[in-house]
Amino acid sequence: MAKKTPEKTKSVWKYILYFWLLFISCIVGIILVFMLADWGFLGKMPSFEELENPETNLATEVISSDGETIGKFFHENRSPVNFKELPQNLIQALVATEDERFYNHAGIDARGTLRAAIFLGKKGGASTITQQLSKQLFTDPNEVGILNRLQQKIKEWVIAIRLERQYTKDEILTMYFNIFDFTRGAHGIRSASRVYFGKEPIDLKTEEAATLVAMFKNPVLYNPYPERFKQNSINRRNQVLKQMEKNEFISAQEKDSLQKLPLKLNFTPEQHDDGTATYFREHLKGFLKDWAKDNKKADGSSYSIYSDGLKVYVTLDSRMQLYAEDAVNRHLANLQKEFNRQNKKNSKAPFRGVSDAEIDRILNREMRNSDRYRRMKKRGASDEEIETAFNEKQEMQLFSWEGNIDTLMTPKDSIRYYKSFLNTGMMSMNPQTGAVKSWVGGINYKYFKYEHVKQAKRQVGSTFKPFVYAAAIDQLHYSPCYELPNTLYTIPKGRHGLIDDWTPSNSGNEYGGSKTLKEALAKSINTITARLIDKTGPKRVVDLIDNLGVDTRNIDAFPSIALGTPDLSVYEMVSAYSTFANKGVYTKPYFVERIEDKNGSIIYQHLPETRDVVSEETAYVTVNLLEGVTKFGSGRRLKTNSEYIKNLPHYQRAVTGYPFNLQNPIAGKTGTTQNQSDGWFIGMVPDLVTGVWVGGEDRSVRFPTITYGQGATLALPIFGMYMKSLYEDEDVEVSDEAFDKPDYLSIQIDCDGFEEEDEEDKIEVPQFNSEF
Repeated sequence: MAKKTPEKTKSVWKYILYFWLLFISCIVGIILVFMLADWGFLGKMPSFEELENPETNLATEVISSDGETIGKFFHENRSPVNFKELPQNLIQALVATEDERFYNHAGIDARGTLRAAIFLGKKGGASTITQQLSKQLFTDPNEVGILNRLQQKIKEWVIAIRLERQYTKDEILTMYFNIFDFTRGAHGIRSASRVYFGKEPIDLKTEEAATLVAMFKNPVLYNPYPERFKQNSINRRNQVLKQMEKNEFISAQEKDSLQKLPLKLNFTPEQHDDGTATYFREHLKGFLKDWAKDNKKADGSSYSIYSDGLKVYVTLDSRMQLYAEDAVNRHLANLQKEFNRQNKKNSKAPFRGVSDAEIDRILNREMRNSDRYRRMKKRGASDEEIETAFNEKQEMQLFSWEGNIDTLMTPKDSIRYYKSFLNTGMMSMNPQTGAVKSWVGGINYKYFKYEHVKQAKRQVGSTFKPFVYAAAIDQLHYSPCYELPNTLYTIPKGRHGLIDDWTPSNSGNEYGGSKTLKEALAKSINTITARLIDKTGPKRVVDLIDNLGVDTRNIDAFPSIALGTPDLSVYEMVSAYSTFANKGVYTKPYFVERIEDKNGSIIYQHLPETRDVVSEETAYVTVNLLEGVTKFGSGRRLKTNSEYIKNLPHYQRAVTGYPFNLQNPIAGKTGTTQNQSDGWFIGMVPDLVTGVWVGGEDRSVRFPTITYGQGATLALPIFGMYMKSLYEDEDVEVSDEAFDKPDYLSIQIDCDGFEEEDEEDKIEVPQFNSEF
């Protein structure tokens, strides 16, 4: 055998030396690169404080009194969860699919990285969950170019190691679930669970958890919602389930059965126009913005209701809100059919009692108030160009009670179309606490932005009369049994500031005899109300309603207010009536209980505002009068159940939900304004006061006769169905007891000779005419 020469041996050792020098240089180089990255030479690195508090846009949550999230305000719809709110199947699905050795590495998976380097990523990537989190939080995903991408990857590794030192594995998982964008307005796992499956993460089934985890690979390509990607989503879900079986989180039998399941979604988008209590949430947004202006953070900066992760605990009860919206939807959909039927032969539909010139003024006014008009004006379009555009047919989607309609229509015609809809405002509150329990500001916020609980003010009609009666009871100590003549009564000019004689007439021109106050209010007799306000003086009544929370700046103290000429909001009427149910104590309505920051610290707490307005005796006697309305007057249909009445045309067509069969004590008052433009009902039980208004956006949009246009037909059915639903729900606590009677009552309330009349003898049968 030939011996190795010294020269050959020296050459081999030289190559070995070169190899080790190269190897050590690479190791040192890598260490140096990582050190340089850690020191910030490859770009800004997050500080310790930034690692502790990574910047994310957190949605503000609106939480009802029964603990349900009823809405959010956000730039990104993200509501964080903690680890305890993540189900085990979701965690297992993520780890099995995205990072099998998650619990065994310190941020970088050496085996995965080596495999990816050798096979150039063809047998799977190497990014760990921690690396993905660092990429989401602190690196720029939009960097292009090999060098920039390499630099980003190095920073990603360094940050991942830092995160592993800073947080536990459970915290890292939670952060990753909270930061990921699942698209469709779902940022973070909680929003994704609610948007795609309509439930909280803790309630996700294994196949649902796998569907969401499948989106981590590509939230667009594997999104379960659009039909064109549905099969992609199923295939990727099944791959996740296979990984779960491979990692022994589920059995092979479970995997097989789950993979066969169809993809079932409960897609519930959480946009600002969607969901429950949309009008309330818009009003709440204004409240929060005003609050944020006056209340700063500790560092002096302003709170953002869109990104600071506030939790706003409101007084609304989600169940009561849903019952209110259901009652509104059922009645208004039904009522609209009858309204449309009666407008078929109306050449000016939906308007009545106005000239063509006035109709043009209404439509032009609405055109100028539209978003389309403002956008065109902003672009510099002339009035002629705008007018032309509003008269050109365009594709649009219209609201209807049967479902949205895709059609071709001119924008100006669409204005007239929307004017044909009857709208509503409804609010409930607890009279003792002032807590608002339900708030329905209209029929559909997406298409009808104008809010009818607090923003809109409409003529209140006979619902104003109880204030006149309360003033007479409080000031003159009148009893419900006190009698006054039911004859025409004139208040002469010069008295109470009148410039002409004032002689109101009764509905139906029915006069004769004397009536007790109880009967006069129950039957809404105008002549007796006129006598009462003459005795008390209109100034006394205005002072009273001012103390009851009504804005009286635009109410002139003339006798005509007794018949309901003032324009008031549902909010004002409900808060005013609540004083009577609360024994004469006014409690200001409120709807925000408290606000917490993202750390759970209370930064706002409601403080009640109350004042004594009338005596407990006056309040009780007024309530007693209002109970007469539901026993003997225009509100008695709440309690009756008559086959004869059911068969009357206007009950079948417009009194939705009858019979209501509410046999518990209820105080209330209907209201109908001139020409049937507005229908009202305010109803009270001891711990809940509810107000309902129904009418057209314009006062000329109305029913032609009192039969359909009265408050008992327009508004009362909503109250009836709402209360019926509340009483049928055993989990909702609403009193069905009698109103508390004062220990001492000096005013007589039991009146002999006023018995309930047979409603069948008193019902007005509608006379149909050619206008219908």
